[in-house]
Amino acid sequence: MDQARLLKAARRTGTVSDMRRIALTAALIALTASPALAQSFEGNWGCRDADGTKAGMLTIYGGVYGFASTIVGDTSSGTGTITGYQDGVGFNDGALKASRGIEAGRIVAHPNAGVAIQLETKTAAVMLCTPR
Repeated sequence: MDQARLLKAARRTGTVSDMRRIALTAALIALTASPALAQSFEGNWGCRDADGTKAGMLTIYGGVYGFASTIVGDTSSGTGTITGYQDGVGFNDGALKASRGIEAGRIVAHPNAGVAIQLETKTAAVMLCTPR
């Protein structure tokens, strides 16, 4: 009996059990990955209308956006505020919402760019924006 106890390794003070180590690692990965997923819509996006013509440039950072239309004097050019969601953004106010009725931007898969933002009104998808 004494020999069996001598052969068993004693736990060092300050060490963490394997189960706790796995749980801590999983929690750390979840905490570091979630902000990256939530902010995947930030950056500069080149947008095209439903017919494929260039519509403008959309820039999203933090809780604001800016849109620059390719058409001179277009009232949809301007800034506004957004609310970020897991699968995209909601347009709270600003030029895009007022002049074009755009309410949401959903993150979608794109065959060439990998990811895109699909800008939508209440009834239809009106623009597709790819990273720039």
